[in-house]
Amino acid sequence: MKQGYRSIYRGLHKYKASEERLAYLLLAPVVILVGGLILFPVIGTFVSSLYKNITFLPPVKFIGLGNYKKLFTDVHFWHSTYITILFAIVAVFCETALGMFYAVVINEKFRLRGLMRAIVLIPWAIPTIISARTWQLIYNYNYGLLNYLFVHFHLSHHAINWLGTSTSAFSSIVVADVWKTAPFMAILFLAGLQAIPESLYEAARVDGASLSQQFWRITLPLLRPVIVIALIFRTIDSLRIFDLIYVLTGGGPGGSTSSISIYGFKAYILGDFGYGSTVSVFTFFVILIFTIFYLKAGRFQQGLKK
Repeated sequence: MKQGYRSIYRGLHKYKASEERLAYLLLAPVVILVGGLILFPVIGTFVSSLYKNITFLPPVKFIGLGNYKKLFTDVHFWHSTYITILFAIVAVFCETALGMFYAVVINEKFRLRGLMRAIVLIPWAIPTIISARTWQLIYNYNYGLLNYLFVHFHLSHHAINWLGTSTSAFSSIVVADVWKTAPFMAILFLAGLQAIPESLYEAARVDGASLSQQFWRITLPLLRPVIVIALIFRTIDSLRIFDLIYVLTGGGPGGSTSSISIYGFKAYILGDFGYGSTVSVFTFFVILIFTIFYLKAGRFQQGLKK
């Protein structure tokens, strides 16, 4: 009898081992693809940051952490870091709030709901470069639509140079980014809302819960995993922002809206590939820190287990 159990156990063990080998074999192409397209460039960038690689000053020279020492004492770099983090915090907060509002509205049943959903998604469908150029025309000092409306409705006695001062330029970039990417948050939140059983809201209404109580006690807790994912995606994009700022202000005026990506891009333009790679490595670690923070603060793993 014992020998029968042992043979069955050995058979199950061999079957499990063969299944594991098959799983590893099927995963191998994906691992190789990820390693080739993602991991290899990351390692290559880190290695490049350890060299003094300036195109007009050959030869390439290994300097260890020399680029990092230069980076951490660069006032302009820290200003770009401050602007980038501030932009990420303000823009992502506004996008989350507006995206949640969009999602709650278009989740309700009303006439022309399909048309309203399509209209909400239009800004997200427009390429960023085209969107940035459109907002540049809107902000134009001489013939921009925004100045026309402000003067026409007597909100201002004269035209405003929206992209000419540091504060107004930063605010203008935030507005353009929120208009562009809030629909993306709405898409994710809408998918999460439609996964919440309607019976929970019916039971809450029977118990006399108000709309605000339903939102804070049912909607938000059940949307927590979706919110965390959306925050991670948008924060990563915000910390890497380049094209919108490049078109609208180019990092100006006077470098007041320069992001980390703009700063690193200028290093590459000047031919300093080692220093530009160092900026890229720093950006990677900043994004990693924010991602870990969201996962910890949002208790994402606990939400999945529940």
